[in-house]
Amino acid sequence: MPGTDLHADSENMKVCFVIMGFGKKTDFESGRTLDLDATYESIIQPAVAAQNMRCIRADEIVHSGIIDTPMYEMLLRADLVIADISTGNVNAVYELGVRHALRPNSTIIMVEDEGRLYFDLNHVSTFRYNHIGFDIAAREARRASAALGDLIASVMVSKQPDSPVYTFLPPLQRPRLTDEQFADLLDDAEAAQTRLAGLMHRAQMFSDTSRHADAKETLKLAAVIKPGEPFILQQLAVATYKAKVPTLSVALFEAMDVLSALTPDSSNDPETLGIAGAICKRLWLELDERQYLDSAIKYYGRGYEVRRDYYNGENLALCYEYRGEKQSDADEMKFDFMSARKVRASVVEGLERILAESDSVDRSDIKWVYATLSNCYLALGHAKEAVAYEAEFMINMSIQWMIETFQSGKSEIINLDTRRQQNA
Repeated sequence: MPGTDLHADSENMKVCFVIMGFGKKTDFESGRTLDLDATYESIIQPAVAAQNMRCIRADEIVHSGIIDTPMYEMLLRADLVIADISTGNVNAVYELGVRHALRPNSTIIMVEDEGRLYFDLNHVSTFRYNHIGFDIAAREARRASAALGDLIASVMVSKQPDSPVYTFLPPLQRPRLTDEQFADLLDDAEAAQTRLAGLMHRAQMFSDTSRHADAKETLKLAAVIKPGEPFILQQLAVATYKAKVPTLSVALFEAMDVLSALTPDSSNDPETLGIAGAICKRLWLELDERQYLDSAIKYYGRGYEVRRDYYNGENLALCYEYRGEKQSDADEMKFDFMSARKVRASVVEGLERILAESDSVDRSDIKWVYATLSNCYLALGHAKEAVAYEAEFMINMSIQWMIETFQSGKSEIINLDTRRQQNA
């Protein structure tokens, strides 16, 4: 291909290179968790396809811990780069800087509505979109994808620099490079992208149908393609302990070993902390060793403190009650039961505030909001509200493991309350 401009294939499709994180990521400044795969699949990919461009995600360019030749090639030679820096991903921001240094124009920055711009980017125009909960509402996906498509069409014909480097250094000339292996690089990246996306969707399908052992094996294959990716490791840890293979206790220890790569003892990621708490709670229920219950409280507690995450909060309250009924000291017992009540009241307050928002029904996690409210109200002694929210949760709910998870939490609350009454 020497002496030619960039072309992805025989049809001369232009190339869009997408810089962003993978899976669910937490923005530690706002405390919100965003599903970046939903951003890519429901906004970016269809917008790029509508402009008849080839879409390559940066995560599919396999490279070492530092940026290397294939990534630099993409950043230099892609016809368009879209950089989503919503969660302040340092790799994405660095790669955006490299692109700005290499090309004067055809770069689009994206950021979620509540996200901030990092470094010296406040003067650069950006494309904004909105998450609701973890996910993106269908109406917002349609709006944002159409608007992004219009922006892409405009950017691709504009000659004005969108790079701050070339804006403030107008005499600067962009570097040019030809490489006959570039077409192979694009093909390999697309193949990896298709393979990884297929594995993640298959794992989700297995999980939704309670085939957790199959989900585990599928996620192990995904982890080979993308080693060290937090979202994949988190999902693998969950599938591992839910598979209960060869036994529940062995599976729990194996799951914690998977999660150890994300250093839960020092992590501030609510998702990692919630999974670590779940593993330790189940180890305590299985082995009846106090150290695991204390660890569950530690993990759930930090997960709730970091982001007021309702999953962590609900389980933190439950573990406080488990520990409370085991306390031999009356003051310690009172402290644990009072802590449980305060946490649940805080969770209820936060979730009722969410439901008061006009777009709350569009949240992808709305079923879990209802489930958590039901169980928290039940534990707080408000039976009428508990029944009402349970009904909301059960409407059209067909995924068996979700129903079982809700019923298990409800049973734990009822059993704890029964034992307290018997010991009163």
